Amino acid sequence: MKKIAFVAPWFGENIPGGAEMAMREHIKHLYAKGIDIEVLTTCVKQFTADWNIDYYTPGLDTVMGIPTRRFKVRKRDTHAFDVVNTKLMNNVSLTDEEEETFVREMVNSPDMYKYISEHQDEYSLFVYIPYMFGTTINGILACPEKAVVIPCFHEESYIHMRIFKDVFEKAAGMLYNAEPEKILANEVFDFSNVKQLTLGIGLDNDFSYDEKRFREKYKVNDPFILYAGRKDVGKNIYTLINYFREYKDRNKDSKLKLVLIGGGEVTIPDDIASEVIDIGFVDRQDKYDACAAASMMCQPSIHESFSLVIMESWLCERPVIVHNRCDVTKNFVKESNAGLYFDNYFEFEGCVDYILNNPEVADKMGKLGRKYVLETFDWDVITKKAISFFEEIAQ
Repeated sequence: MKKIAFVAPWFGENIPGGAEMAMREHIKHLYAKGIDIEVLTTCVKQFTADWNIDYYTPGLDTVMGIPTRRFKVRKRDTHAFDVVNTKLMNNVSLTDEEEETFVREMVNSPDMYKYISEHQDEYSLFVYIPYMFGTTINGILACPEKAVVIPCFHEESYIHMRIFKDVFEKAAGMLYNAEPEKILANEVFDFSNVKQLTLGIGLDNDFSYDEKRFREKYKVNDPFILYAGRKDVGKNIYTLINYFREYKDRNKDSKLKLVLIGGGEVTIPDDIASEVIDIGFVDRQDKYDACAAASMMCQPSIHESFSLVIMESWLCERPVIVHNRCDVTKNFVKESNAGLYFDNYFEFEGCVDYILNNPEVADKMGKLGRKYVLETFDWDVITKKAISFFEEIAQ
């Protein structure tokens, strides 16, 4: 094969985000297997930065030893984008004109698309991640016959935009993180002419974890539910906070705490402020130690195409509780027998009490979770499947 280019709106060694981490890991392991990899990205720093600002210098860079070509972003009309994006966030359908506004005023780089079009013969494939950004949509259109997408689909208003259907059905390949994502994709799109594979994401498991080290460092002595990830409305974190608040009100003698790790800000009600410990962004070792110390991890999001934090909790041998309305995370729990799922407050309370009151079962769940991850998401297996998939399309 010739070079494979991974294309994303931003790229860096330490920038946060599930899709961003997945891309870094895929690239790292493919590169280690001898695949000629390059990254095409914009000069924007990261998702939470201003998409109008070129933080990096355009041109050839090196990140993690990988050649990385950065391109200037097109100046966008932020207000026009925010108007249509707010409609989508509130599940309001857009007109054709509004959909065009969404894609046009999203993060975009005409210089990148020109490069893809003019240099396509130098590459076997262009791999785009994730699905809804301008770099993916317009990148595919620049060379659809060599386009492979790692979309990270989940059920939300964005996936049903008509403009996406027109583009994604032109792609050569789709790689999914989980089987429910593939099922959803084929309900929404006609991928009869698109090669598809449920690949998953590998996880590094060569790390240590120490419950005592976390408790001593952060002075957390009580049992706790752990939330790990970006703290924003889109991750359904306020459902967890509100359910925890009700739990504490109904179980006044309980010493249970809620520990939050990750970036972003969240408003904690005054009456439970002393019961919620917001540690903020932590390094990987502290995250693993937090997972090991927790009674359980809670992933309340209903919009996931994978969930690295669930897998990390299982690698640290702790059970998880997830939302019933997220097909992907619920499917992981059912396949592994390493957690529980809830659909309302009383089911949440039942899950929490069951894990707290049955420590031996909780420990067994954690061990089953670790076994599931090690057997299902080994990087050697994932990378071998990815290379075979790329070679078939590139022929």
